[in-house]
Amino acid sequence: MDTPHQSAAVVRRASDRRQRRPIRRPALHVLPPREIDPADLKNPALYINRELSWLEFNERVLMQASDTTHPLLERVKFLAITATNLDEFFMIRVSTTLKKLRERIEDVAPDGYNTEQQLEAMRVRAKRMLLDQAGVWDELRKLLAADHITFLEPEERSPQVREFLSGYFSREICPVLTPLAFDPGHPFPFISNLSKNFAVVVRHGNRTKFARVKVPDVLPRFVAIPADVHGGADLTFVFIEDVIRANIHELFPGTQVKGAHLFRIVRDTDLEIEEDEADDLLETVDRSLKQLRHGAIALVQVEADMPPRILNILAENFEVTDDIVIRTGHRLGFGDWMELTAIHRPELKDPPFSPPSLWHTEEDPNVIFDQLRYQDLMVHHPYQSFASFESFLSASVRDPHVVAIKMTLYRIGANSPLIPLLIQAAEAGKQVAVLVELKARFDERNNILWAKRLESHGIHVVYGFANLKTHAKLCLVVRKEPDGIQRYVHTATGNYNPHTAKVYTDIGLFTADPDIMADVSDIFNSLTGYSNQKEFRSQLVAPVQLRSRLTELIMREAEHAREGRPARMILKVNAITDDQMIRVLYRASQAGVSMDLLVRGICSLRPGIPGVSDNIRVRSIVGRFLEHSRIYWFENGGQDEMYIGSADLMERNLDRRVETLTPVRDPEILQHVRDVVLHAYLRDTDRAMILDSSGRYQRAESMSGTFNAQQFLLQHYTEAGTE
Repeated sequence: MDTPHQSAAVVRRASDRRQRRPIRRPALHVLPPREIDPADLKNPALYINRELSWLEFNERVLMQASDTTHPLLERVKFLAITATNLDEFFMIRVSTTLKKLRERIEDVAPDGYNTEQQLEAMRVRAKRMLLDQAGVWDELRKLLAADHITFLEPEERSPQVREFLSGYFSREICPVLTPLAFDPGHPFPFISNLSKNFAVVVRHGNRTKFARVKVPDVLPRFVAIPADVHGGADLTFVFIEDVIRANIHELFPGTQVKGAHLFRIVRDTDLEIEEDEADDLLETVDRSLKQLRHGAIALVQVEADMPPRILNILAENFEVTDDIVIRTGHRLGFGDWMELTAIHRPELKDPPFSPPSLWHTEEDPNVIFDQLRYQDLMVHHPYQSFASFESFLSASVRDPHVVAIKMTLYRIGANSPLIPLLIQAAEAGKQVAVLVELKARFDERNNILWAKRLESHGIHVVYGFANLKTHAKLCLVVRKEPDGIQRYVHTATGNYNPHTAKVYTDIGLFTADPDIMADVSDIFNSLTGYSNQKEFRSQLVAPVQLRSRLTELIMREAEHAREGRPARMILKVNAITDDQMIRVLYRASQAGVSMDLLVRGICSLRPGIPGVSDNIRVRSIVGRFLEHSRIYWFENGGQDEMYIGSADLMERNLDRRVETLTPVRDPEILQHVRDVVLHAYLRDTDRAMILDSSGRYQRAESMSGTFNAQQFLLQHYTEAGTE
């Protein structure tokens, strides 16, 4: 089939339209003006753009890939993480902004960017990050070669290697490939999200024909070459796309392959559920997931040498303009580099450690419950093992006195050991109720499967609400004891996922506090039934009163400061983007409250602005583990209070999710988290980056050597576990 004549014009016309609409390209870092009216806390100069702040966070992760203090394969891991993060950024944030632009929704962010300006700034910064990732890989590749892990380019292969790869292609790759022609008898094939594909040009008879060949994602990206083939001691790989390209002519016998050009796409994967359409939430989510396979395209990456006529075919059939397309002379899809972390070279990885657990797996249930009835206990992952919670749940399942178990499940992973335990509990006659959040982004399919499996075993499964995600992490165990019914609660800052618990820093709290137990019971009743409850005894609950109660706690500190009493706050969260809460923090700073904000990722608040935020300090820590715990500490005039939970200071957490913050009432736990955990983060000079008022992050400085908070905590808990 000949190239469609109109395709070049499609891209050209789109480009012309963009040229006729000049866009102010906002700087990545905008210095606030010297003079700001402290009374005008809605001034756009007081806010950092949310999307650019996220990209700056991903840049801090990418910096870890260049940090020579990390073992080499750990640096490769950080490169892969940033690539996966950036793909998700295009799938969600860029796609959402594109959708607003297409629907002519004029959305002005608190920092003053309108939709078009924001989209342009996002693209500029994201394109630069793609180049940064390629540069980091060039650096890492040389270092891997020095450590005897090499990657061969096509021109570097010996005849023996080429012969091996030809046979490997015939045996392992070719049977999986499916060439799809594109002509009047064969419609343009469906291209799946994140897939890598070849646009193949063949000469068939007297005509130019086109086809698509997908690089199978079921095969490894890196093909290992046996040592006896390449004739060296190095661990040697080639890229699967190079093997396919070199042998692609075998898929088109009797034709002349004129070219094979690699491309990949990123689609919109933001799941939207309309409340009035959600008669059956499981069915609605399932149907929406199928529709998302055809989501609008947010990015097309193509090889730099792709001919214009081939690109025009893609652009026309994808219905994209030239600003969606990025040409690159580098590899595509660095997220696949996570495969390399499976290489068995322990000396190139972080040293392993064995986190201690509160109880062993088969602990006597009476021992656990007798301990928890009179003493709150805390676990801090990954420094302490997630097996502590597994032992608690296992004891609840085995204990004949336990009559009911209720849990929320948000992200539980593909092979969760908790599911068999819950099934075992139901089969033992216990009442088991589980809220499975079907709308947990990127885990929707997993959660649908888990929900169906749980239901098939007679477990009461609810899916939450169409317009709210249930993000709270709660487990309630009801037990018959000699003096009556007793309840036990586990609440956490992170998901019930043993795999992420090995790399995410999270805090879990076991308690039998009467107020907390009563509140958690009420929360479960509202999740499984109907409730208009507006007040809780101890919990801060979104979307009911979390925003208002947090505002009261912050303004209470402001009142303490005005009255000359001790007034300080330490907040550890993943993100601060809600402009209303930022203004509350600004007002507290203006009242004299000293504030340390530990914000891992996005921070739209500008610290250090005279008269507005000069009492606020912001730092971000990116290291071996992903900082994920949320901790809210208030000095409260010397009667300090602390809360832990699942909520960040984002509009979605405060208004559009079921979230909880739980008070830490045990004095020893509160003191430990305040004086050991939070203090360690504030001392960090090794991984901490300090945010200034311009929106730039600078490394923390130290006059007395470096201090790594994560390494300190790892050593602290290891030593405590051996005592």
